[in-house]
Amino acid sequence: MSLVRLDGVVREIGTFVILDQVTGAIAPGERVGLVGPNGAGKTTLLRIVSGRDEPERGTVVRKRGLSLGLLSQEAHFDEAFMAAPDLRAAVRHGAAHLERMAEELEALEHAGHAARTDYAELQHRFEILGGYTLDQRVDEALSGLGFARDEWLRPPTALSGGQQTRAALARLVISDPDLMLLDEPTNHLDIGAIEWLEEHLRRRSGALLVASHDRAFLDATVTRIWELRDRRLTVFRGDYSAYHRQRVERDERASREAESHEDAIAREVELVQRYRSQRKHVKMHEHEARLEKLKAEAPQAPKPSKRALRLHGAALAGGPVRSGELVVRVEDLEVGYLPGRGALAADGSAAAGPVTVAKAPFLAAQRGERIGIVGPNGAGKTTLLRTIAGDLPPLDGSVIFGHQVAPSYLAQLRDAAIPGATVLDAVLEAIPVTPGEARGYLARFLFRGDDVFKEVRTLSGGERSRLELALLGILPSNLMLLDEPTNHLDIAAREAIEAFLVESPATILVVSHDRRLLETICEKLWVVDDSMAVPFDGGYRAWRAAVADGWTVEAEARRRANRLRPGATPTASAVERPAVAAAVHAPAAAAGAGSKPSPRTSSAGRSKLSKDAYRRRREVLDAELGRLGLRKSQLELAMGTPSISSNFVEMRRVTSELADVERALAAAEDAWLELEEQAP
Repeated sequence: MSLVRLDGVVREIGTFVILDQVTGAIAPGERVGLVGPNGAGKTTLLRIVSGRDEPERGTVVRKRGLSLGLLSQEAHFDEAFMAAPDLRAAVRHGAAHLERMAEELEALEHAGHAARTDYAELQHRFEILGGYTLDQRVDEALSGLGFARDEWLRPPTALSGGQQTRAALARLVISDPDLMLLDEPTNHLDIGAIEWLEEHLRRRSGALLVASHDRAFLDATVTRIWELRDRRLTVFRGDYSAYHRQRVERDERASREAESHEDAIAREVELVQRYRSQRKHVKMHEHEARLEKLKAEAPQAPKPSKRALRLHGAALAGGPVRSGELVVRVEDLEVGYLPGRGALAADGSAAAGPVTVAKAPFLAAQRGERIGIVGPNGAGKTTLLRTIAGDLPPLDGSVIFGHQVAPSYLAQLRDAAIPGATVLDAVLEAIPVTPGEARGYLARFLFRGDDVFKEVRTLSGGERSRLELALLGILPSNLMLLDEPTNHLDIAAREAIEAFLVESPATILVVSHDRRLLETICEKLWVVDDSMAVPFDGGYRAWRAAVADGWTVEAEARRRANRLRPGATPTASAVERPAVAAAVHAPAAAAGAGSKPSPRTSSAGRSKLSKDAYRRRREVLDAELGRLGLRKSQLELAMGTPSISSNFVEMRRVTSELADVERALAAAEDAWLELEEQAP
């Protein structure tokens, strides 16, 4: 028997129909993903399934005794949750039935009835339902969803809105209902919390209905898709990727059928006109009847999810200039907040001095690279991006832009004014193009037909995000700094934005929790965690695999600190100089000449040097690393100048010298590591 069955459900608001003849069923243990564009009625359907709303027509049948729980996008918390003494108690109360059973068992024990049959039966049921592991599961849920232990004792009223929503999700996880209803559950979760939730949902035996725009999350958690489209519900087997393939195939087939039908109508129109001109009225009326029937049976062509337009707005104005090879370099950077500009103490009050959020010893982006900035919530990703964008001053260190770099910044909190009364006006004011060209460009961001005449002030959060990205794309910038660009966007809009970013020639730094975006766009990452930012040479999947194998930001920062002396500029010269070779091979040469080794040895078996010998060789290597670094920087900047980039002979000479410099720098760094092992 189904847990919930919908039959012919209709939901209306005034004269507007949200759901029309929706029919579907959820079986025990079934995991269903609910997809559709913003405004399609996903939240409305979840509320009807949960019983919070009732349909105007149709029936909703729920299994007798069904337990279900709903997590809304904007959670409304009950009094018991908000009145809990601390976060842990509020989450634990999700298993109120187990708490009541524990109280009954305790009362029976105090009354001396532990030997009775009813006590044994209650204890057995308590054990089967997981009562003895409740505290362990509460701790796992709180940790998995990103709450630090010092937050467990804070009252729910002291939490932010996002934290309260995560706490409500933890409580729902602990309650473990027969049917769990989730509305965009990943909105307030970082990557680690999303992965924990995915694993939990895969393990649980109860049924699930989840509305989400997170394609990777749907692929990991569901086995069936409900698609809300044009107020109707269509069921697809498989995860999101399987659904997407089926939907594309259906749309292509429907398009072919619609085109064939239009051709048939055109033929009948031609025949009607021909027989009318020939005064063959019998034939004319026969084909008129066929024409009316064809028009009545005309299939509806699917609405396109995106258009394959190649227009790049900035190109109409000459396009962004080509930047140097090195676009941005961060050295010994401390990011955070100054007093009076967002600096907060631990208790939430205004701090008296600067507050450091994270440090970045060395980060660099080359021309054309697409780098994702990832890490847990609160680690400092946005703070780092804002500092690079110039929105926040660095507390220490430097942010250095390369030759002819023109950055543009899309903030996460987008409250800046947008020019123009309508969407079309905004583009026309930003760049001198014709209305037709502007509309073609806006179509890439899913503004089609009358959408371009919408007033900017009435746009939804997702529509505003799409317009701001469109405006960003026509600026003459060659460095895009994007903070959560897919927030508020539905799946079709996310795919359109991904296609746009893939085609863009700009260098991209993007903060995002959208794993599909990171997988599609970014070939490198900057990872921010433990108050530190380090580069990772690989994409999202490679990073998660490395984390599973024990990779950490702290260990990576130590490894890189051992390769480059603190403060050194990682740039270069041409050939390994004799001084470096002497510093590298001096210990071996001394041993070969019969010198008596020091009784002190390093862990690697090398002899320890005297303080004077160590100091002299360290000075030689430090000077050489600095010289090589400076030369490498000069060569990289030279490659971006027009006089060299447009001259094949000069370009070949510079790239050849740069390769020699990089080899020499690597040798000097290895020598520096060997020398450190022989430090007195």
